[in-house]
Amino acid sequence: MSRINRQIVALLLAAHSVVLATVCFAQAKDRSPASVIGTIVRFTDGATTVDVTVGEDSPAVRDFLSMLPLTLKLEEFAGREKISYLPRKLKHSGSPGSDPKDGDLIYFVPWGNLGFYYNTAGIDYSDQTLHIGTYKASISTLNELTDQPVTVEILR
Repeated sequence: MSRINRQIVALLLAAHSVVLATVCFAQAKDRSPASVIGTIVRFTDGATTVDVTVGEDSPAVRDFLSMLPLTLKLEEFAGREKISYLPRKLKHSGSPGSDPKDGDLIYFVPWGNLGFYYNTAGIDYSDQTLHIGTYKASISTLNELTDQPVTVEILR
């Protein structure tokens, strides 16, 4: 192979490397972390379980998931929800507020608590009520988890 042919091959290989590196960088830059929407979080006392499907990808939800597993204690609040206080307040800056519905798990910013809403009549949108996910459980099932240690973990 002549000296000129070797130089051409070397230039082509160098150009190929630059193009490949540029494409890889662009793909990495555009890649966002995997969404947490659809993650299942299980609340259980060992006999009774309530599964929550994460329905929001926000800083508050991601911080909540980063705390798991943990053990909480649910308590009745105002005939509307079962609440539990987290070990610390969630990092929530940039998380949208919500208009809670029955069957929502929320995070209430001022108090730093989770809430399983089961009676949202008369409760409207608030920037301080952050949607975490939804659950399907009766009030009697929620009552079975009340006033005792409940393990909270990511199921999948």
